[in-house]
Amino acid sequence: MTKKNILITGGTGIIGNILKQELNKDYNISILDKIDSSDSNSFVGDISDFNSIQESFKNQDVVIHLAADRRSHGEWDSIMKNNIEGTYNIFEAAKKNGIKRIIFASSNHATGGFYIVPPWSDVFNGNFDKVPPNYKLINEKDRIKPDGYYGVSKAFGEALGSYYSDFHNISSIHLRIGWVISDDDPTFSSESLSLWLSHKDLAQITRKSVEAPESLKYGVFYATSDNYWKIFSIEKAKKILDYKPSDNSGKVITYNKEKFEKEGSSELDN
Repeated sequence: MTKKNILITGGTGIIGNILKQELNKDYNISILDKIDSSDSNSFVGDISDFNSIQESFKNQDVVIHLAADRRSHGEWDSIMKNNIEGTYNIFEAAKKNGIKRIIFASSNHATGGFYIVPPWSDVFNGNFDKVPPNYKLINEKDRIKPDGYYGVSKAFGEALGSYYSDFHNISSIHLRIGWVISDDDPTFSSESLSLWLSHKDLAQITRKSVEAPESLKYGVFYATSDNYWKIFSIEKAKKILDYKPSDNSGKVITYNKEKFEKEGSSELDN
């Protein structure tokens, strides 16, 4: 069977590097980034500049769109340029080049406003003694509730994907990715216990999205590991994508302020 050609935008970032390593055996991976990569199949371009990214879209089967200003409280000008105009350019380039599937790195921040609402705020802040048993998990039917312009841009990407799916025949799968941690250890804070997506589970749910049937024209899915203190339901991903997470962040926090600040620091993956 011929390997699919996959373009990863923002491919030099944390998630891009993980996916490149995990998927490279089964697919022909190309990277698009502002930063020149050492990979032979790499392209340098700025997603906010439509003309600079055109070459990278030729002969691709799937685009995994990660490139963004990923600061959860980034300034509007940067979010508009990198996350809104840039995402529009990705979908337009895919349409122009006949690409039939885009996997969009959405985010839990599209509904991050729930972080401050009990009982989820108690989970998020580590007040586990206040959390009622069998508390409701937030699912994809709950309202869009961004906690910043970054979250707004991810909700925009989901809406844009719906439009391109209905009117331009591009299957768009939107993964509301949790917290992918560089050393893959989430035990340093209550937030990371709740939101962790392990490297292994990240690769699996992305692979499941790549291989989803053509009949899946549009979908939004929470993407975390099967964490004990999760606040977002992953049942839809399990049912529709056949996602079978193998990891669980556990119950115990070993708080590490330095690591929390490092992992949550500003970073531009583009």
